Amino acid sequence: MANRVTIIGLPGVPMVHPGDNLHALAVAALVDADIGIEAGDVLVVAQKIVSKAEGRIVDIATVNPSAQAEQLAAETKKDPRFVEVVLSESKRVVRHRENLIIVEHKHGWVMANAGIDHSNVAPGDGTERVLLLPLDPDASARALRDALVASYGVPVAVVISDSFGRPWRRGTVGIALGAAGLPAIVDWRGHPDLFGRPLEVTETGFADEIAAAASLVMGQADEAMPMVLVRGLSWSAPDAAAAALVRPPEHDLFR
Repeated sequence: MANRVTIIGLPGVPMVHPGDNLHALAVAALVDADIGIEAGDVLVVAQKIVSKAEGRIVDIATVNPSAQAEQLAAETKKDPRFVEVVLSESKRVVRHRENLIIVEHKHGWVMANAGIDHSNVAPGDGTERVLLLPLDPDASARALRDALVASYGVPVAVVISDSFGRPWRRGTVGIALGAAGLPAIVDWRGHPDLFGRPLEVTETGFADEIAAAASLVMGQADEAMPMVLVRGLSWSAPDAAAAALVRPPEHDLFR
């Protein structure tokens, strides 16, 4: 494990629009910051700009809510059109109350409103628009990572991060929705502890830890720092996508 990690925000990333090339934006931000890519660097990219580049924007006015959405909207005091978008991104509703819908996303994440966001989405000509999560965050991370490796010729990694609420604890933290070029989860079972006893259950959410560290610089509001470079990490475990972080339902005692 590393004994020193550097977290570097990349300022100057412009507002992202559908069709923008995130690789080109990352390279430009690195050049502007006079930073070169080194082997083992991890580029953490905010989910919002990935979703924007991929055109994952929905105009609420175009949505026709179903009967299920109408009923759930009445119970939660939400716009039924917004609720319909949430349901379209979900496997099932886990819990709900006024102003809150917890769902199991199609990718297995249990989260509020299927990760659909109004914040940092500019209105378009008076319309109300919302931003969906990327279709396949791991694939998005792989594509960006492959482009960076081709440009710089060194092994780097990419994490696509988002802000997540947590059960039993207040406050959001950064987590990894997508990852490429690193082990999203590291299995320590069988390794000895300080006293030589083998660990029995310990697994580290490595990509989540990186995303949380990057969020200290990335921020949550108007910081405009959607790309962060994390330098100094080391690992030996095999690569694993962020999908590996989702706990299988049969191992979940609370769903």
